[in-house]
Amino acid sequence: MTPDLLFSIGNMGVLAGWLPLAFLPFWRGTQIIAAVLIPLLLAVAYVTLLFVPLGEPSTAPLDFTSLAGVKAMFANDQVMLVGWFHYLAFDLFVGAWEVRDSRTHGIPHLLVVPCLILTFMFGPAGFLLYMIIRTIRLRSVALGN
Repeated sequence: MTPDLLFSIGNMGVLAGWLPLAFLPFWRGTQIIAAVLIPLLLAVAYVTLLFVPLGEPSTAPLDFTSLAGVKAMFANDQVMLVGWFHYLAFDLFVGAWEVRDSRTHGIPHLLVVPCLILTFMFGPAGFLLYMIIRTIRLRSVALGN
């Protein structure tokens, strides 16, 4: 398999978690798929890609101490794919948590959907929006509104 094919499979595969989070948040299987199954599959792919070369191995040393070092590492397609799977797995996991947490705190799902879209597209921005909504909701409940 090529990095391009795995990239496409990963991108399409995460939709199987994001769509139920948005449209079937109360279905039992949604959390299993979005919080466990797909992140687990991505984790297996991630670890495999760390150790099984698909093409030319990266010659760049592991260097997380500078922007130039990280840029050099990510110049290799396989290393870039590993990083992308990292994003896909953790963003989906965060989205699943947002849905679970919103149910716990009585946050209407319609308020969570924009957070899910942002989390899917821009990870931390969606998490930030959710935390703002959550904070407002919890303060409102605490004040008796």
